[in-house]
Amino acid sequence: MSKVRILPETVASKIAAGEVVERPASVVKELLENALDAGARSVEVEVVSGGKRSIAVTDDGCGMTRDDALLAFERHATSKLRTAEDLLSIATLGFRGEALPTIAAVSRMVLETRVPEEEQGTRIEWAAGKMVSVKPAGVPPGTKVTVNDLFYSLPARKKFLKSDTVELGHIASLVTHYALAFPENRFQFRTPSQEILNAAPVERLADRVYQVFGRQMLEDLVEIPEHSAPMRASITEPDSDPNEPAQQISVRGFASRPQVERPNRNNIYIFVNRRLIRDRLILHAVGEAYRNLTPGGVFPVVLLFLEMPAEAVDVNVHPAKIEVRFRHSSFVHDFVRDSIRLALSRARAVASFTAATGAAPAFPSVQAASPAATAIAAATNPPTAPIAQPGVAPSGEPFELTEGPLRPETVRLAFDPGQTISIGSAPVDFAEKFREAAREHAPHESQPESIGSLKPLGQVNNSFIVAVNGEGLWIVDQHVAHERVLFEQHLEERRSGSLAGQRLLVPLVVELSPRQFTIFDQIAEELTANGFEVAPMGPRTVAIQAAPAGVAGSDAEKLLEEILDGIEREHQAVSLETVQRKIAASTACRAAIKAHMPLDQPKMEWLLAELSRTEYPMSCPHGRPVLLRYSVKEIEKAFKRI
Repeated sequence: MSKVRILPETVASKIAAGEVVERPASVVKELLENALDAGARSVEVEVVSGGKRSIAVTDDGCGMTRDDALLAFERHATSKLRTAEDLLSIATLGFRGEALPTIAAVSRMVLETRVPEEEQGTRIEWAAGKMVSVKPAGVPPGTKVTVNDLFYSLPARKKFLKSDTVELGHIASLVTHYALAFPENRFQFRTPSQEILNAAPVERLADRVYQVFGRQMLEDLVEIPEHSAPMRASITEPDSDPNEPAQQISVRGFASRPQVERPNRNNIYIFVNRRLIRDRLILHAVGEAYRNLTPGGVFPVVLLFLEMPAEAVDVNVHPAKIEVRFRHSSFVHDFVRDSIRLALSRARAVASFTAATGAAPAFPSVQAASPAATAIAAATNPPTAPIAQPGVAPSGEPFELTEGPLRPETVRLAFDPGQTISIGSAPVDFAEKFREAAREHAPHESQPESIGSLKPLGQVNNSFIVAVNGEGLWIVDQHVAHERVLFEQHLEERRSGSLAGQRLLVPLVVELSPRQFTIFDQIAEELTANGFEVAPMGPRTVAIQAAPAGVAGSDAEKLLEEILDGIEREHQAVSLETVQRKIAASTACRAAIKAHMPLDQPKMEWLLAELSRTEYPMSCPHGRPVLLRYSVKEIEKAFKRI
């Protein structure tokens, strides 16, 4: 007797449902995407018991005829694909034709739909994958899908669902995401007792952010103005054709100021062609944009909208359509990173005293009293499996990145847990044209008075400079301020050529671990270009004969080990730029003015003037704040003047 058999259709449908329908939010996602693909301008979502008892999604889209409505419940029946070639350029949110049949297989479903050209619509009822009835119905144009008793035919699956509040939060997340992606549409989300979201159509993304998250959130963000660039393949990308016409990629969105810190990545929203995705490459790019601006272990708030030709991105790589692959992944990574960096550089945001002592959260607190606030707070948790940390690849899978646009040529260092290290060349240089276009089209934010206008009054504990200008009272951490100055000077000098070092009177002999020595062997040339002179002395021993200028001889050994260990902890491919920034950050920290060091008036004035000329004066290379401002308005409030 044969051991291989074809599964019954009912079993196959439930397996498919297990891939597509993870929880009530999965149902909402599929139905929302269908509504938007149908051209809906208004979408209403109502749920009962966190969606476990009932989900209803109503839209004013094109609707379906009776025959199309019946056919839509067949597996892989879709109006969005015709041939296999269509898979190479998918322009719709849905395309597989699995949503309705798989949801119907694990629930009691009612579909009501009508096309505007017909006077009468159609009502179809399903239960556990079997059609119960089909009848004409007097319904408005568009479609309404009601899903009752989700997983009633799979009791074991219901046990894995969370509480009503948690499931409601996941649904709130989905509706929030798509409301952000489609600001020109109207979105309503409610329960029988509470309206959670009612967002009218708006023209600007900023207005939708205000509708969904409120004024505080909007004030915490810096706008990434919309701009575009032609995508070019890197020579490291397989099957790339250098003669292929360039395709355009555009980006817009918002990124939080560096002083806004979140404990996880749940506030990073990424959309590609309006599709909500999770993508390790772009998450890494976001992390790189904030490198040397925020401390490790904290994350920003980012709303990022990428647009590119459908054929430049493959969305057919995950059953739930939440992961994608980019044709020109290196370019996309660098474009995203530098778009965010440029926006943050232009903002030059400075933390206030109140923000430093506990800023209001960008999203409502989970402990908020009302069900609406609680649900929106839960929207910060994505309704999918946890996302890999930016810059951390799964064990055994080296994550390779090419050099950013700061240099025309690059060395790529690929570190994997097996300690295999490869070096290659990958010219990726779209920097200057991109930056010029971005600066030309980016709106200029109103800036506070230049930091260079600050007048130092003195020091607190010989560590913090107290200064004033027309903006208010400022406190400057002298050590990290000097760090930022030295860090940017170091990077600029390195881009212009090699940096000179200072020879040590007596060479320092250092014994490295096997891992440290392996990394040293590959970045020795870059260390030399940054002012080090280090010679191998034995199997794992090196002699430090010169160190970067400004670094005390006694600190040279610690500095070298800090650089090697900093790269070792990554366990991933790192770009040459990343290596340069790590060396610059470590060197600047060792060479900077220390805390508890008295400074005279000219020295304080010099430091503030130098700080004002840096690109990112608000934080040190390790992400700590450099300045705190007590604005005139805050002072007047404190003294009850206003």
